[in-house]
Amino acid sequence: MAHYNLDSLDKKILKLIAGDARIPFLEVARLCNVSGAAIHQRIQKLNNLGVLKGSQFIIDPEKLGYETCAYIGLYLQNPAKFDDVVDELKKIPEVVECHYTTGGFDMFIKIYAHNNHHLLNIIHDKLQPLGLSRSETIISFNAIIDRQLPIGELPVEDENDAVDEYGEDE
Repeated sequence: MAHYNLDSLDKKILKLIAGDARIPFLEVARLCNVSGAAIHQRIQKLNNLGVLKGSQFIIDPEKLGYETCAYIGLYLQNPAKFDDVVDELKKIPEVVECHYTTGGFDMFIKIYAHNNHHLLNIIHDKLQPLGLSRSETIISFNAIIDRQLPIGELPVEDENDAVDEYGEDE
């Protein structure tokens, strides 16, 4: 999998916009001592390379009545049906993440439910018909750490390891 080495300007831009996705590009430019056009170009480049995956508002599920967060390890009766199960999981709005993992589970999902009774209904009525042999549920009481990757810890590109705008060695 290709990766992109950040230079110090990329790193500073990412740190600023990760801290506040609503920060105006001109403010980022001022803090980075470059032109607004340079920031627009860098942001576009980071988008094109897939370093940035867009921006979004983060909704607090609990404020909307989803008080139960659960992680469920799924064991499929027929693991060859993985893609079909994923397609069906995409139709269940309470499923917010799905991971293909190592270990005993065929897949691992994250679900939000209104309460434990609602969670039970989702498992029984929506998940079991997908062809599960069994599942293991872990209820999260509270997310203690929920953050983006810290930009300050990422390495800065060495001048000898330059990468062009398409992520290829120059």
